[in-house]
Amino acid sequence: MQLNRRDFLKASAGVGGLVLLQPAVLAATNEFPNTSAPQSDIAMLVDASKCIGCWWCYAACKNYNKLPETIKPDPEQAPELSPDVWTTLHTTKRDGEWIFRKQACNHCTDAACVEVCPTGALSRNKLGFIQYDKDKCSGCGYCAEFCPFGVPQLDSNKLTGAAVMDKCTFCIERVTNDQQPACAEACPTGAIKFGRRSELLEEGKQRVAELNNISSKGYLYGENELGGLHVMYVLDDSPESYGLPAAPQVPPTSIVRNVFQWVGIGGLVAIVAGFGLNYIIAREAKITSELPGKEQMGRGKRNG
Repeated sequence: MQLNRRDFLKASAGVGGLVLLQPAVLAATNEFPNTSAPQSDIAMLVDASKCIGCWWCYAACKNYNKLPETIKPDPEQAPELSPDVWTTLHTTKRDGEWIFRKQACNHCTDAACVEVCPTGALSRNKLGFIQYDKDKCSGCGYCAEFCPFGVPQLDSNKLTGAAVMDKCTFCIERVTNDQQPACAEACPTGAIKFGRRSELLEEGKQRVAELNNISSKGYLYGENELGGLHVMYVLDDSPESYGLPAAPQVPPTSIVRNVFQWVGIGGLVAIVAGFGLNYIIAREAKITSELPGKEQMGRGKRNG
């Protein structure tokens, strides 16, 4: 089968497109900075000691993002994160009373989801949070597999098997227009605050000091975890008691996956180069065979 110029260009473009679908390793902004979050970043501070379990953050998130509505949840059966639930409450009973913690994407500085996303659907916004372009999602599930908090959720089509991920977007349209995220604006007790991360960090430390004067169990979660979270938590007990891992880590497999991505890119480039070489050879052979007198020359050699 001959490969003409048009076929070669189509094949090269297709393979080249696959190479371009590797921004998780090609884009400099997707490399782990290995430093704490910049001072200019925005963030949210969630004070679990002030949460009364009203579920307004849950309702506001659903309303703003046009997600299917439900009745006010029961703490006994708190809704888990899902493609239709981007913000919920983690509920635990302590000393006979319910305690609550807002649960959603923590927008890590060292975000495993960004590192392993092969299409660039997940990336770091210049303001610090993790932004998501749903149109680019391939439904591969790597983000769900590697997130240490189990946040990304896949919605799969039972007939086709195709999947797409959903999660908190940090209300990107709002925060980039000087508005609060919907959940923070709806909170009636001030348990969710939005602002500059550096300022919220200091406020969180002061609040922890106040709690430690009472029980000595105050804890600021997210200051340094995974390079610094952009949703930090003031806790009056251990992280585990609020359903948070004490020492979240980016699984080392994600680094290995990056190596394979690089190998994959090398292979794809080789394929493109191979297409180019084959096309050139085939083209030269065809031109040579069509030169005037070429057929007669061949006959002369055979006769001789």
